[in-house]
Amino acid sequence: MAIILGIDPGSRMTGYGVIHQAGDQLTYLGSGCIRTNTPKLSARLKLIYSGVSEIITQFSPDDFVIEQVFMAKNPNAVLKLGQARGAAIVAAVNLNMPVFEYAARKVKQIVTGTGCAEKIQVQHMVSILLKLSSNPQVDAADALAIAITHCHVSKKTVLFDSKLLPLDSAL
Repeated sequence: MAIILGIDPGSRMTGYGVIHQAGDQLTYLGSGCIRTNTPKLSARLKLIYSGVSEIITQFSPDDFVIEQVFMAKNPNAVLKLGQARGAAIVAAVNLNMPVFEYAARKVKQIVTGTGCAEKIQVQHMVSILLKLSSNPQVDAADALAIAITHCHVSKKTVLFDSKLLPLDSAL
């Protein structure tokens, strides 16, 4: 049994998702976004740090999982993303959390079956896998998908079962 906190980092909006794993059973505990509506990057990083610290204190997760940096066309955006990741990781490390990282492509592959999935497909599959009544917000869905990936990779959770996911429900 484990509680996993997934983080989808961003300098303006950082998604988070918390799930509980007991064997092959995944249970949704919570999700949302840390919004940083301030122009100053240092202030945004402080909000990310304090927001992640609060979430860790609230849910007491066993594992902290975050999306790896991917290369984009805009180097400035990559630097800001890296700094947002750093703020979230430092919050976890300061609270003695083990940190795990997964590439976005791997997360999409595990959760949807294709590494090139669109965000709406990730939302839909997260909703199915966690038996949610509606799709979570995009950044929160990505964070939940990262947490689900960690369960699958580290604990060998079976995500796709013929009873869980009929063929006609896939996007």
